[in-house]
Amino acid sequence: MAAGERNSWRLRTGPYLGEISALSFIPLSPRVSSFPLLLAGTGSELLVYDVESAKLINTFQVFEGVRVHGISLRSPDTKEDFFSSEADYLVAVFGERRVKLFLLRVGVGLSDRASGELSVRLDLVQRLPGFDHWILDACFLKEDELLALGLSDNSVALWDLTSSAVVSRVTSSERCLLYSMRMWGNSLKVLRVASGTIFNEIIVWKLIPESPPSSPVILMEHPCPNTSSCAITQIDGRNYVAFHLNRLIGHEGSIFRMAWSSDGTKLMSVSDDRRWVTCRSLIFTYICLYEGSARIWISGGQEQNFDNFREFSSDLILFGHNARIWDCYMTHSVVITAGEDCTCRAWGMNGNLLMIFKEHIGRGIWRCLYDPDSSLLVSAGFDSTIKVHQLHSYSSMETREQGGLIDDLKDQREIFEICAPKLTKQLGLMDSKSEYVRCIRFTRENILFVATNNGYLYHAELSNPGNVKWTELLQVSEAQIICIDILSRNFSEFSLDMEEIVAIGDGKGKVTVVSLTNGDHAPKVLLSFSWSAELERQLLGVHWCRSLGCSYLFTSDPRGMLKLWKINKDSLQSNSQNTTIRPSAFLLAMFTSSFRHRIMCIDALSKEEILICGDKRGNITLFPLSEELMVANHEDVMKNITSLDHFKGAHGISSVTSIYIVRSYSNHVEIQTTGADGCICYFKYYKTQHKVEFLGMKQVKEISIIQSVFSSSNSEDMVLGNYAVGFTSVDFIMWDLTNETKTIKIPCGGWRRPYSFHFGAVPEHQNCFAYLKDHIIHVHRLWVVAGEKLFPKVLHMQYHGREIHSLCFISLGLLSKISKGCRSWIATGCEDGSVRLARYSPIEMGGWSESILLGEHVGGSAVRSICFIPKIYTFRSQIHNTSNGCAYHTSANSNEDQLLLLSVGSKQVLTSWVLLNSTAEIRDSKYLSDPSKFQFSSVSFQWLSTHMPQKFANSRRKVAKPIKLSEEGSCSEKTSIDSDQISRLMSSECRKDKHDCTFVDQIDNDWRYLAVTAFLLKHVNSRFTVCFIVVACSDATVMLRALLLPHRLWFDVALLVPTKSPIPSLQHIVVTDSAQIGNAYFLISGSTDGSITFWDLTEAVGSFMHLALDVQPQTFIDCQRRPQTGRGSQGGRRWRSLANLSFEKRSRNSEGINDVTNLNDCENGFETSSTSENDQTIYPLGTKLNLASELHEIRPLRVLNSVHQSGINCLHVSKMECRGPKSERIYCVISGGDDQSLHLLGFSLQVELTDQGCGRSQPTCRNHIEDATSYHPSGSSFVRECSDCTAEKDNKLDILFQNRISSAHSSAVKGAWTDGTWAFSIGLDQRIRCWKIDDSCGFSECASVIVSVPEPEALDAIICDSERNRYQIAVAGRGMQMVEFITSSAADLSNL
Repeated sequence: MAAGERNSWRLRTGPYLGEISALSFIPLSPRVSSFPLLLAGTGSELLVYDVESAKLINTFQVFEGVRVHGISLRSPDTKEDFFSSEADYLVAVFGERRVKLFLLRVGVGLSDRASGELSVRLDLVQRLPGFDHWILDACFLKEDELLALGLSDNSVALWDLTSSAVVSRVTSSERCLLYSMRMWGNSLKVLRVASGTIFNEIIVWKLIPESPPSSPVILMEHPCPNTSSCAITQIDGRNYVAFHLNRLIGHEGSIFRMAWSSDGTKLMSVSDDRRWVTCRSLIFTYICLYEGSARIWISGGQEQNFDNFREFSSDLILFGHNARIWDCYMTHSVVITAGEDCTCRAWGMNGNLLMIFKEHIGRGIWRCLYDPDSSLLVSAGFDSTIKVHQLHSYSSMETREQGGLIDDLKDQREIFEICAPKLTKQLGLMDSKSEYVRCIRFTRENILFVATNNGYLYHAELSNPGNVKWTELLQVSEAQIICIDILSRNFSEFSLDMEEIVAIGDGKGKVTVVSLTNGDHAPKVLLSFSWSAELERQLLGVHWCRSLGCSYLFTSDPRGMLKLWKINKDSLQSNSQNTTIRPSAFLLAMFTSSFRHRIMCIDALSKEEILICGDKRGNITLFPLSEELMVANHEDVMKNITSLDHFKGAHGISSVTSIYIVRSYSNHVEIQTTGADGCICYFKYYKTQHKVEFLGMKQVKEISIIQSVFSSSNSEDMVLGNYAVGFTSVDFIMWDLTNETKTIKIPCGGWRRPYSFHFGAVPEHQNCFAYLKDHIIHVHRLWVVAGEKLFPKVLHMQYHGREIHSLCFISLGLLSKISKGCRSWIATGCEDGSVRLARYSPIEMGGWSESILLGEHVGGSAVRSICFIPKIYTFRSQIHNTSNGCAYHTSANSNEDQLLLLSVGSKQVLTSWVLLNSTAEIRDSKYLSDPSKFQFSSVSFQWLSTHMPQKFANSRRKVAKPIKLSEEGSCSEKTSIDSDQISRLMSSECRKDKHDCTFVDQIDNDWRYLAVTAFLLKHVNSRFTVCFIVVACSDATVMLRALLLPHRLWFDVALLVPTKSPIPSLQHIVVTDSAQIGNAYFLISGSTDGSITFWDLTEAVGSFMHLALDVQPQTFIDCQRRPQTGRGSQGGRRWRSLANLSFEKRSRNSEGINDVTNLNDCENGFETSSTSENDQTIYPLGTKLNLASELHEIRPLRVLNSVHQSGINCLHVSKMECRGPKSERIYCVISGGDDQSLHLLGFSLQVELTDQGCGRSQPTCRNHIEDATSYHPSGSSFVRECSDCTAEKDNKLDILFQNRISSAHSSAVKGAWTDGTWAFSIGLDQRIRCWKIDDSCGFSECASVIVSVPEPEALDAIICDSERNRYQIAVAGRGMQMVEFITSSAADLSNL
């Protein structure tokens, strides 16, 4: 290929999204900012951040395919340069064996930072030659104009900044490889080198001139071993040698990082030491393993001269990390460590642990950095996020001795204790008549209401903690107060003389409403009245609904009944307290929950006429709240109201703690709930269908019980809360959902004690929390006037914290036309089981603009493969069944056309996600003003359903011999099996001929899915859609499954046999004509033995589509509607009683299948108890699932053996345009394997497309469906003879050509993609290669580029224009990177 033609095609690397591997501060002049800038190295790029505004200023590509490992900075030479509006910094950036010197120029447009924009330029100064070993550290020696480079062979290279040459290479006599090296000093005279060897030792040495020693005694104390082997070099006419100062021994693990103090007298080192610590308490003894330690070595000498040097001593050892420690930083008063356990810890110099930040995910925190001047702590790690905290320190000696790190708000936090007046005298032993506190409630930062068991309600004024003013408001008829709820005064509905309205529920079932007003010195009771709401001991809750005001009050009982009481406004405004004149409240309605569990929280919206409730067992229920009911003025209109819809197990079996209506649209309402399972769940209620659907959820892993969510005053979204409060173990926690940081932690003993909290506009600076312990109320209060919240901040968005195994572009034709600049959406699956959606926009700074967590696989099982279904195909049939049971049912998305995203992985977990088409919703929302947010928000997914293997009671599962297909695809045996024959088969065959059954071991099943591919079919004769999914498992099985939408029913359709080895790659082809008359479905698989197999799925798919018309979803128990979280949220237990058991027994006997069920239970040992109702296992009502059922087998259409010499890692298929006759459909398949080769295969398909009706077999098919149980849901097999329902087709496949490039990459090929014109591949050599497919069906390399993604595992590409001149390529592994491919025509247009 000519050089000019080769240069006309160009691969250009884009931004990298992955681990942060280097950090460095850029100090700014006080005239510009009090906070420094931050340099961060990620991949081959440098990112420059303004810490104060959390804004990305600029990005620079510094290497090609080499990751940035470290950054060293030299400040301006003079103070005048530093204090000017512009400053120049010399920056050394190193990675692997390469170093580059840059001039970093920071300037501000105007002298005033408030009105000027910062600008940063990076110019290349010098490119150092490659070294023979990796570079571990770089240090500028300003006095000598040298750059010292520490190498992994325990040597130091000296680069002359003036002559741009290596002038010296000094090698230590300890010739060994190093894990780490750190240098300190600004000249050769004081330069110290600390080398962490592979022998768990630290060697401290320096460079000295070779001259006669001035003191023989020093030579005896500090001999240089093997001086003859020391490398001797010459600088300015003087020879330098390495001189050992000390060997530090004490670590028992690899030394990963070291840090010098600013004066060079202290050295800190961290390693993966393992230490067992025994902890004893009064109750039990337990042993903890700490896998990381930090040691501080202190030098006895205060001078850095060689003559005055004394040996280092290990003065302090820090244990606490549960995994390896990756980085450390040390100042004169504080020590920072960051480790693999995703924690960043701050320690005092006395060894006390001061703070812990656990806000990263994944493999750990790689780098930490601390600036003593601004007290900024920066941490960054594998999850790509950079988090900034501000720590406040004092310079007094007393503070340094206590640890040197004290929160500046700690002195302003008030911690005090109070006790109710009548409880002060009885703090000793108590009896049944003793008084104790039942409820406490904050209404403001200085107002606390206290209710007791003797019916007293107190008002405590806390302005002065030393002199608390108590006011006894009233006593409720000597009955203990069970519950209270308070409406605060900041409602416009209230009159000016009202402060709070308190609703009290007591043990006798009475409700008391008290109206309070401000007095001269104490609050006064304006009025109070009571009425009987429930029987004795049946009133458990009183609830004000903030949106309805003080005219409506709800009460709840233990049986799930909610009563609505209407309070006359005249009663509230009357000054008379005589409640015997007339009733002041009357019963308006009773709402009965079908779950019959206690209602814990409510919310209502009168304009939408709905009421939502959450109960104690994690369920939510929706009731109508009509306008006619709300305006009624007498109790004669009292109604018993049933629910509109409900959602079982919204929070598993854990209580719903709060519920909110967050947004209202024209056709639906969005709902947010929190629960005791540590989750925040989001739901959507469709007004027309009266259906509630699950939208998504967020797990706050630091909080086990979330009590509430709320927003700060300066939050961008005042509706959805950005703070969560709750409990974990014995601590009260406030969690910042935006920055993923813990802002408050108060030990309180847990959530079972009475407690209350209150927050102001800035929750970090304005918060109150009170709890009861030993009959004393403990109050923690911080309430200071605070401005805008600056820290903590997130500078770089969070992404996957572990390796990415699969990715795919979300290709939507409509959105591709709307989005400019070729914006892309990419879905990725990770080792930690998470699935994320990221947006890439080349016109935005940094490229990556958003990352959304869609969800996680059950139990965090790794995601191995992911695929997106961008199109829905039509299926037509001659059968018109208008009376079938597959009626329309509202699903998660009310639109009929649902595009899906599928992810599979470990533990055989298959999860489906449905595309959210929220364009109509966003037109009315805040995103209308921001087009970029609008375009991205229109592409999102929500969880749809999850399929998992069934858990069997016995250790082996019996699978009968399935029906065999001949090579032509027809059935070898044509028999119709009715239900009686199935019964006889299960009773005789399985007992007499057990040798004909295949046993599958179910003990320690650790099989995982390796690949997935899928397509969607919509039946024109019904309003249902079927997603056909092919999954390949590591046990060398390939299964065709079907997901029936919108009912979320799973079916096993067919088993593809034989497969002698696992299949790591799958692709499918759907053949259709322009009129969509009939379809053909083919599968292509690549296995680990190097073979490629073609399968014809047409008959199995057609047969199932016919039988799906007769599925009756109303006969199935409600399917799984919420993802399993593994935290007690499995959908709730199914409570069984004798009545239920007898009913099920009668149902089985009436259906005539009792014998079959009992036989299966006895013969196979299956467990007969039912599973949770939200489990993915779905049973027909009145029937028992047959696990020993038959599978439809599909034989290969064509097998090509030994295509690769080893396993096939990747495979992609595409249609080739205009390469043959119009009657032929020509496709090409590109595959890559461990043999480093690429294989291009061309084949043609000749498909006879006809209507997929039953034809002559139609009567037999109908009889078969009516007389037999022809389907078994959720994991059971679809039993059907395909030839009974599908006309025979003559589908032919011919191989046209095969081309092979033996050494396409220098290592295993991990990803390949083609569109029939161009092909792209990626190998473990981190090189993307572009291949041109010519007219003769050969392919040759056109361009290549090295990416920054270590250990790449997946590749995908998308066409950005209709002319196929521009492509976007995404590569994933340890991170993700975009690469753009531009042809000559596209490059010419861009130049114009």
